[in-house]
Amino acid sequence: MVNQMAGITKLELRTALGPVYRDVLPNPPRDCTADEIPVIDLAPMFSQELSDRKRVADALKSAATNNGFFYIKNHGIPEETIAKCKQQVLNFMRQPQEKKDLLESRTHSKYYNGYLGNRKAQISRTETADVRESFSFRYSPELDPDHPMDISEVSPEVRSWIRGEDFVWEDTAHLPDFKKDCLAYWSSCLTLARKLVRLFALSLDLKEDYWDDKVTHPGADGVFNYYSPRTAEEVQNNFVGLGSHTDLQLFTLLWQDIIGGLQILSKEGQWLRAPPIEGTLVVNIGDFMMRLCNDIYKSTVHRVTNESHTERVSMPFFFGLNFNCVEGVVPSCTSESNPAKYEPISCGDWCQMRFKMERSDFLKSEEAKKNLAPSGRVVAM
Repeated sequence: MVNQMAGITKLELRTALGPVYRDVLPNPPRDCTADEIPVIDLAPMFSQELSDRKRVADALKSAATNNGFFYIKNHGIPEETIAKCKQQVLNFMRQPQEKKDLLESRTHSKYYNGYLGNRKAQISRTETADVRESFSFRYSPELDPDHPMDISEVSPEVRSWIRGEDFVWEDTAHLPDFKKDCLAYWSSCLTLARKLVRLFALSLDLKEDYWDDKVTHPGADGVFNYYSPRTAEEVQNNFVGLGSHTDLQLFTLLWQDIIGGLQILSKEGQWLRAPPIEGTLVVNIGDFMMRLCNDIYKSTVHRVTNESHTERVSMPFFFGLNFNCVEGVVPSCTSESNPAKYEPISCGDWCQMRFKMERSDFLKSEEAKKNLAPSGRVVAM
């Protein structure tokens, strides 16, 4: 849909509650400025002084109310941990296709774990299929770095929402240290996320421990994305690596390699490149956090393109509340003149609504393509 007067296009986005639209300016993408996506130093987050932690929380609030994206440095995840995990992603993705297909998500998983192949998803209806491969795994309590426990020890109301599945590790056991190196990175992200969620609480004028008992068995999804070098066809037809979307949970931690490719859509409708900065992770606000704070923080549209002639790896970690937690807008974000915009819903139900929609839409699209394809039947002349 195009506004002919201004050249503004309307970008359709898939959400759990149906499609929404964003204006996009006709300008080409440009690099972000330091104000648009700032770098926040997390070193004071580890201080024993509350005033130091509040200072970081204030910086976080400024970024979250602006474009909802920021870089973090001094985050505490060792470079060696990241490098080993990246190498394991490459080890997995460089396998023969038939090896990767043994973990095919739609065949083997009830909960979107496992492998998804190139062009096997389309996160944005109005863009191309996603030119990426991914390997995903969900939270399992026995792998929790802070309080590991057998799933039988988890309370029944939480246990029914646990989404980890063992086949992702069983069918990669032939790759030396794959599980160990992947989980070292995932565990570091989970530990960091539990610290960051305390900063988010402070930033919203809540007690620092406001969410502590709600992230004991959280949404904590590890996803490893692999973007192959672009083919001539993909360049010619403007294929996306990962189409325009917002993230679902509280927030996302992203490590991206030096190749780059992440773009965010500013409040004004300008696509901004978020180039890699050595030693940092990217953090962005998710839809559920935006709901909890009554839209004060922004869950911003973003996409990925791999415009290089080499392979690219990114390693996002998606963090949310325990999936059984039913949460409404937090008390500090409402008032008589600004009532809650959203009804309470569990983080799990919220995520499942969109996951099911995305999978259903993609399968319908694939079926429609088959029906439109020419018949292979030979007709005698």
